[in-house]
Amino acid sequence: MREFPKNIRFKYNWRAYQHRVLEDLQSHLEDSHLHIVAPPGSGKTVLGLEVAIRLNNPTLILAPTIAIRNQWIQRFCELFLQVETTPNWISRDIRAPKFLTVSTYQGLHAACNDIVIDMDDDDDDDDDDKDYIEDRHELVISDTNMVTIVNNLKSQGIKTIIVDEAHHLKNGWWYTLNSIKDQLDPIIVGLTATPPYDVTVNEWQRYLDLNGPVDTEISVPELIVEGDLCPHQDYVYFTLPSKKEKQGIAAFRTRISELFESIKTDETLIRAIENHPIWLLPSLHVDWIYTHLSYYSACLIFLNSNGKKISKSHLDIIDDKPVSIPSFDYDWIEILLEFYLFSKDDYFETFADHRKQLENRLRQGGALERKRVHFSKNKKMSRFLSSSISKLQGIKNIIEFEYNQLDDKLRLVVLSDYIRKEFITNTSENKLELNKLGVIPIFETLRRDNPNHIKLGVLTGSLVIIPKKALSAFQEKAQQLNISNIKWNTLDYDGNYILINQTETLKHHIVHITTEIFQNGHIEVLVGTKSLLGEGWDAPAINTLVLATFVGSFVLSNQMRGRAIRTQKSNDSKTANIWHLACMDTSSSSNGDDFDVLKRRFRSFVGVSFREKSSIENGLDRLQIPANINRKRTVNQTNETMFALAANRNEIKQRWKNAIASGVTLIEEIKIPYREERPYKIAKSVSYYKTISSIGAAIIFGLIISSGWFLEVVFKILPQHISSSGATLVITAISMLGFLLFGGLTYKHLRLYLKYRDLSKDIHNIGKALLASLVHANLIHTPIEHLKVVSTKNEYGAVFCHLEGGSTFEKSTFINALYEIISPIDNPRYVIIRKHAFFNMYQQKDYHSVPDQLAKNKRLAAYFKTQWQKHVGHCKLVFTRTPKGRKLLLKSRIKSLAAQFKNKIEHVNKWR
Repeated sequence: MREFPKNIRFKYNWRAYQHRVLEDLQSHLEDSHLHIVAPPGSGKTVLGLEVAIRLNNPTLILAPTIAIRNQWIQRFCELFLQVETTPNWISRDIRAPKFLTVSTYQGLHAACNDIVIDMDDDDDDDDDDKDYIEDRHELVISDTNMVTIVNNLKSQGIKTIIVDEAHHLKNGWWYTLNSIKDQLDPIIVGLTATPPYDVTVNEWQRYLDLNGPVDTEISVPELIVEGDLCPHQDYVYFTLPSKKEKQGIAAFRTRISELFESIKTDETLIRAIENHPIWLLPSLHVDWIYTHLSYYSACLIFLNSNGKKISKSHLDIIDDKPVSIPSFDYDWIEILLEFYLFSKDDYFETFADHRKQLENRLRQGGALERKRVHFSKNKKMSRFLSSSISKLQGIKNIIEFEYNQLDDKLRLVVLSDYIRKEFITNTSENKLELNKLGVIPIFETLRRDNPNHIKLGVLTGSLVIIPKKALSAFQEKAQQLNISNIKWNTLDYDGNYILINQTETLKHHIVHITTEIFQNGHIEVLVGTKSLLGEGWDAPAINTLVLATFVGSFVLSNQMRGRAIRTQKSNDSKTANIWHLACMDTSSSSNGDDFDVLKRRFRSFVGVSFREKSSIENGLDRLQIPANINRKRTVNQTNETMFALAANRNEIKQRWKNAIASGVTLIEEIKIPYREERPYKIAKSVSYYKTISSIGAAIIFGLIISSGWFLEVVFKILPQHISSSGATLVITAISMLGFLLFGGLTYKHLRLYLKYRDLSKDIHNIGKALLASLVHANLIHTPIEHLKVVSTKNEYGAVFCHLEGGSTFEKSTFINALYEIISPIDNPRYVIIRKHAFFNMYQQKDYHSVPDQLAKNKRLAAYFKTQWQKHVGHCKLVFTRTPKGRKLLLKSRIKSLAAQFKNKIEHVNKWR
């Protein structure tokens, strides 16, 4: 077989963006690549299949998971061939390819390297260290079976390779796939919802080498406009740790505090640091000090906290003026101990026994993980919150609320990280304490107290539970796929639920069958693992999603949400509620690590805001959550507010409609927050009027001092007994004091006013200098006349800047480089120093990093300097890898203008 059967066609009409891609297919394929970026739910799979049919060559499709691999075959049979059984010219086995072969990246890599792995279980296991071992196969590159695999693919004439969600590729997998690509010379069709924009330049280039440049990219708002995604909203349900968890957190904090106090005054550690050459003879180790500024600073701060005087030799290195030594805290002890314990410093070898003992103390105290010291941010502490059993009740409350709103129309999915099979018993009752978060504990929480008789189900790669009443529907769907004799067992402790036994015939279809009976209402709440259902799984009927998972990453967060926001053909009015869970740390002023994960997750996707004027943006701020939410009363009030908002699904539709009308495209930009507590306009106007009034008063008193006529007038009206010399002295003294007072106020208020100068102009000009330099360095290939730097300022004083025109990656390159320039100085190779002067009365120096990509060599850095002088103003370029440059670098870290901003500079996405 050398071509697809005749008369194959997609059974539905193409969406607008799909039609555009197909119309321009030939032009896109001029470089033998088609690279499409579109959100989950946008129909990339069927588009990829149509492209394969039009190319009409033997095809290899590669997917990240077994579930997605099977979905490709199911979609092809259902939507194109319109058959219920898989033709014999389609293969799932990369070792035995056919005309159409559908495999996984792991399967291809394993086959080429003759590795045997279990590819039939997509679930995360219950090992809490799974994150560290999941890529255990990726470094195995032996090519022992590469020739055989390539020859088999060549014998089938494979000339089209479709790579689905290629951001999953690990290092070893890249090597394998690129080898296959080089030897087959195929057309590559790359499909992804989440390109790895946040990787290094080299990693991005490797991604492009495989997929080619992005041909088409479409955003969530655009798809909602076209009706391809449904209106949706994110909500957060907050919980507080259980009593036992609070005790654990308190005990851990006490243990960490005692450990800190003990080490803080450790005599051996003090002796080791104060006898180190960098303390005794700093002038002889300047190069080392400036290369390891954080270690050096930690040593000084540590010794200063123990009453050791900082000598002039150190102050000469730090600055030529007195400096304030900060207090020794958790952040500094982490740096100090990593230096003392793990740096390759010959001097510390004499303290080997003490270092080993200290390392053991830290490990036993829970402050050491994988050679990283953690006092403030600790994995064990995070687990108390991320896996808090309080979330079980939170999930139950969410499900009861949503069922009360939607009744039997509820189609709710809960995604968790682990299965926790140990919570299933073979006894007549299941009274196990539910003390872990996972699929079965969630199912058990709902099953044990289910007054509304909600139909519950479980779907994982190795475990499927359905209501007994759904069995006939399950069997009927299986028979349509020619699968009979379904084997099942009643749940020992509840006859209303059954466990489906996965036979060899059934295992390839069980996800599809369970999904179908869920969509048809035989299951109303389905609990599963993120690894099986979090990406690629398709169930358009979902109208509520609960993320009971620890994931905060860009890719997985976006993929999981994508399960719920797809439109449903039979339900034009569909909306989706997406619930996130977060357990607040009552002992933390910043709400704790779980809240940090939540904020990180929300940075990775956009949605509509709850602001008075609806907008489309990323970040948690759009939900208008209170700043401090670690008290029971605030938590309860916030959850009540969330439920009230979630109850009005029609309002979400209107908010999306209003927000979409306010813009035309999704823009990635830099946000520089306004840093004062007072409103921006008030602060600036107050400084302005105070400056004017102070200048006016100073001028009046200056005139009094210098004007003889004023004194003559005063003498004429004075009583005769007061001498003119005495009056002159008094008036002059008062006037001098007035001039000095109001002159000082003038200087003070002028400085305050200059702080509120229009930063949008500064950022705009810096952006122009940066853009010209990036184009010159061939880091941006779009002609500069087609690009534009845009900067704005909102009513709150925050400044925004983005690049208009160019590719998505070019925009990200610009934003990342601008972020480096205006963020606090770290350790750049080059620094730009610029000076401001106001009538020679007030001078200010600002320090900015030259972005890494422009600091690779002196030529690029020098060009950036010339562009800065052209667009921004006078500046000085300093190379920091010299003693003089290192000293300036230390100063610039302290004095950097950007470091003065109380709020952190952010990457944001906004619909404009």
